[in-house]
Amino acid sequence: MSRLYRDSGVVLRTYKLAESDRIIVLLTEEHGKVRAVAKGVRKTGSKFGGRLEPMSHIRLLLHEGRDLDIVNQVDTIDSVAPLMIDLDHITQGMAVLEAVDQMAMDREPNPQLYRMLVGALRTISTSDSPLVVPAFFWKLLALEGVRPELDVCVRCGETAALVAFDMDHGGVLCRNCRSGAPISAEALQLMRLILGGQLNAALAAPVSQASHEVNNHATRAVEHHIERKLRSVAVFERH
Repeated sequence: MSRLYRDSGVVLRTYKLAESDRIIVLLTEEHGKVRAVAKGVRKTGSKFGGRLEPMSHIRLLLHEGRDLDIVNQVDTIDSVAPLMIDLDHITQGMAVLEAVDQMAMDREPNPQLYRMLVGALRTISTSDSPLVVPAFFWKLLALEGVRPELDVCVRCGETAALVAFDMDHGGVLCRNCRSGAPISAEALQLMRLILGGQLNAALAAPVSQASHEVNNHATRAVEHHIERKLRSVAVFERH
């Protein structure tokens, strides 16, 4: 039986191997997170070295190996160029890749996550909204089964005066039960739009302090879930 297979994927990260090879970590549509060797890709004149950069959306022919697969053929689906136009686009794209890399499981197909990642990168390349990455983070957490409660206090069930957000408790809290970080009514509404199937409305909202609140809460929620800091977000926040 042939051990060759074709799949589509997004390059999450790469690192050097030996003198001229590179290990490519991909989120694929049908095989989950895959680690593969691209042989000779670091040599001058490599036929597909430029197609295997992080954020590249590609179609591949791979040979299944014991520990690492081998890249045999690469065709570009979406060029990485629109994501490389400035530091903001690069750091947003890298933040999305890092979160996916931390959550995706090796060899466990997750086509919904793959579609979400492709959609997020395409949106980053065309939208100036500061909510693209935090919206992806919230949807990623929901996909992981840790969707926050946004409509009632997670302690007492109160529906009015929801003034705080605490991922340790799983969502919003009222004035009497509050813990965690403050959240404004405007930020809460944006989060409800994002997780309520109205992403386009959230992305079309004017940039405001509420946008930054949503971003901060989303970043802290992802970091709480993966139990580590996101390096790419730290770079973005310093910029």
